[in-house]
Parts: sequence; C-alpha cells; structure tokens
Amino acid sequence: MVECEVPDEHPVLKGKFARHHMRTPSEMLMEEPYDWCRPLTDEECANQFLVTVDINMSFAAAANGLTVGLNEPTHLTGNPTFDAALPGSWLVDLSHVDLARVFGRTVDVSRLPSPFTPKDDRPTGPAWYATPTVVYAVQLGFDVAPIEAYVRTQTGRYLDRWYKRLRDAYIATMADMGVTTDLEGQEFLDAMVRSKQVDPTMALLATAIKATAKGGIGKLRQRSRGQVPYYEEYPALKRETWRPDIRAAVLAAQRVGLHRKLLRTAASAGLYPVTIGTDAIVHPSPGPSPLDVLPLTDEGKPVPGTFRLGISPGMVKHQGTQTVLWAEQQFEERGGVFNIANSIKTDQSAGEGE
Repeated sequence: MVECEVPDEHPVLKGKFARHHMRTPSEMLMEEPYDWCRPLTDEECANQFLVTVDINMSFAAAANGLTVGLNEPTHLTGNPTFDAALPGSWLVDLSHVDLARVFGRTVDVSRLPSPFTPKDDRPTGPAWYATPTVVYAVQLGFDVAPIEAYVRTQTGRYLDRWYKRLRDAYIATMADMGVTTDLEGQEFLDAMVRSKQVDPTMALLATAIKATAKGGIGKLRQRSRGQVPYYEEYPALKRETWRPDIRAAVLAAQRVGLHRKLLRTAASAGLYPVTIGTDAIVHPSPGPSPLDVLPLTDEGKPVPGTFRLGISPGMVKHQGTQTVLWAEQQFEERGGVFNIANSIKTDQSAGEGE
C-alpha cells in the first residue's frame, strides 16, 4: 500500500508520523472536490439573484471512460518522466503554474478557483497529485517535472460498466417521472418542477441511485469510523475494492473537468462563479432562472463546452435561487464570506447524493 494514498489511520503509517500530525500535500495525496468561495465584485452585486446549478451524478460522470490501475503500484524515483497513460500518484511541483499568463487577456483567473486544489490555495511546492490533475497542467501548456511517482502499469476502464448501469437506472427513473433526455431549456426546467409532484417513491429511487454513485466512490477509500484504534486494520481494508488511488483519480477528473467548463464559460460569456460546493455552482444573475445566466449561442443553444441543462450525467439542473441581498446578510451574520453553494436550494432535496 502506498503511504501517500492512504488516510491518516491506516496501519502502513504506524510510526511514520505523530498521532495528531497534519500531513502536508507533499506527504499525502489530497485530491478532493471543490469547496471554494470568493467575495462578489461591485459589478456582480448589481445583479439581484444568485442562481445555483448542480451537475447530475458528477462523480459517476467523471468515472466514465477513466483509465485506472489494475495491478500493484510501481515506485518510480529519480525524477521520472511524466506519462499520462499511467494512472497513479505523482509528486510534482506545480507552484510555477500561472493561469493568468495563459488566459489573462480573455479570462480574469482571479475570479476562478485553482484547478489543482479544492479551496483555491495555490500550490507552494511539491505535492502529490493523481494523473488527471497532472495531465490537465500539461494540457494547459505547462512543463511538469515529477520527483517520484507510484503508478500502475496494467490499466483499464474499470468503472465503465458500473457507471453505465447507474446511468441507465437514473435516466429510466427520471423518464418515468416525466423528465426525458430530449428535454432542454425551459421545457426541461418545467419537467423537473413537475417531477417533484409525481410519485414520492420514484423520487426516493432517483435519490438512492445518486447516493449509490456518490457512496460507491467514497467506499473506495472508506475510513475506519472509529471501529478500531489508530493504525490497526479495519474491515474495509480487506475488500479488493478498497482503492484510494481510484477514488483520487475520479475526484481529480471531476474537479479538472469542472474547471475546464468554468474556463470556457468565462471566456465565452464573461460569467464567473462566486462559490462552488462539490458540484453545485453559484453564479450572479439578473434573473432567477438558469436561463437568465447560462450562456447561449445566437440560435439559443448552449455554448459548446459550457454548462448545459439536461438530465444526463454531466449535464446540469437548477438547484435553487436566492437573492444577492440574502447572501450579504448571511456573510454579515457569519462575519465573512463562506461557502453558500449548498444552502441555496429551492427544493431542500435538490443536490442530495450528487
């Protein structure tokens, strides 16, 4: 088992760190989804609303087509060359990556999160990253020079069948509730509202499918939950499917995939999020509907590469709307800016389970 990939209580770490030592990014693979927010600009405060959309089954969608390792890790040392075809964990310094240097003329990157960390703390030195994160740095045009790595040489799309089974179940369930894949725009939004009044049992089934997708990824690195003392083996470790490296790859793919859409949305429409909670994205808007803010072409279609309304995994739905005044009141009561993404729910069941 690879030390950087396991949680703090794993037996392999016994004697490595003090009991309450907080491992740093250079000691632990910290691939997580976004938990990010920023203050609204004066221009953004001129909007009346904050509209939240969330990505359907975002972790499952990120797992689809993802190449993961199928065998034991191989330890590469001596500054190995990065190989995008090898899934695993790479110790690499991305502190030199400056998105403003690449996109400064078209995108205000100060209003976007970092693609490499969940909370927008820019890398300050060497850190462990899953392969999808390093791939994205290369795709953005930056040189990467790994220090060491743990990679898997036998690879495959291990999660594809799992994803397709859940996708088909979710789409079929939502179709039974009147939300089909051919719906878009206002028709889709109306169908989602009507679906809440159809059959409570079917709504629970849809929630269960989404929770299965999210929970399945979580179980790849299930923690001990206090079942045994620190550094003793706990039941989840005996499962062949206990694979923290695969969980990290999925979460990295989800986060950098979201960042790609954020960049394209900012470049095409000058639209920036103000907060992101996992897969819930909040934008200032002149109106209360996602149609008031998500960019469209002259033909009324979603701009390619941006957020698209629809029920399929990876597309987005309306999670809720609040006013900018409401957000300012929340910040005042809390004494500063904090993540309000999952507090903005027109329907309190929206966004559950992904």
